[in-house]
Amino acid sequence: MRTNLKKVGKATRGTSIDFGMAALKTRDYGRINSRQLEAARKILSRSTGKTGKVWIRVFPDRPYTKKPPEVKMGKGKGDPEGFMTEVLPGRVLFEVDGVSPEIAIKGLTKAGKKLPVKTKVILRD
Repeated sequence: MRTNLKKVGKATRGTSIDFGMAALKTRDYGRINSRQLEAARKILSRSTGKTGKVWIRVFPDRPYTKKPPEVKMGKGKGDPEGFMTEVLPGRVLFEVDGVSPEIAIKGLTKAGKKLPVKTKVILRD
């Protein structure tokens, strides 16, 4: 699959905490599909409970395709399979507020394990 993702540099947009008091930040390049983002969001919403607020700072707006198994070469491009987003190092994926820092760190760590990129938890100064 061809992509415009350059393997150099870091994210320049979306690198700071703007809404919450704790955030999940990427440490390397990668593609995150909508199913993986939803799995991480569910973990965060369960861990924050009714009092917490979760912000998702990325949106999977790039479609990707896949051909069915055992199909011969040629005959055009495959059908759309889903949507994904490409992230650069330093991009903030999720922000959390309304819970204690310990609960926020624990939930963000669990959510980071659902994603295919290395992540770290950061707190607002």
